[in-house]
Amino acid sequence: MGMFNSILVVCAGNICRSPTAEYLLKDKLDKKSANNNIKVSSAGLTALVDKGAESTASSIALTYDINMDAHKARQLSSALVAENDLILVMEDRHLSDLLGQYPQARGKTFLLGKWLDDIEVPDPYRQSHEAFEHVYQLIDKACTAWTKYI
Repeated sequence: MGMFNSILVVCAGNICRSPTAEYLLKDKLDKKSANNNIKVSSAGLTALVDKGAESTASSIALTYDINMDAHKARQLSSALVAENDLILVMEDRHLSDLLGQYPQARGKTFLLGKWLDDIEVPDPYRQSHEAFEHVYQLIDKACTAWTKYI
């Protein structure tokens, strides 16, 4: 691994998991280094374009002082793939879908859970508050693990 200037986090809709990981990773990198210049953003393979972060995901993040109010979902594109040094996805299926569409992303696309024995982060959408809380904790651990390599 090594120096990354820009990181893109990807899930399906870009309203639950990837924004949570984007804002958490930003927060962790800012805390790690006062002069953090790494750009972190997110997108969706099948994005609900321009939608804000899902309300349960937002409210759970806020209890940990992570504010996602500014988030607007956007669609993954070849331009986004090209301009990011590292792409992090939630599930094996996202990995194969993304590399199928954008073979040029091979070598820089990994599971968010790579350093946690390649765990996948399940989709909490339309599930219980507990499901969202579980996913938040998984994302938090996975982002912490990535900060050692970024």
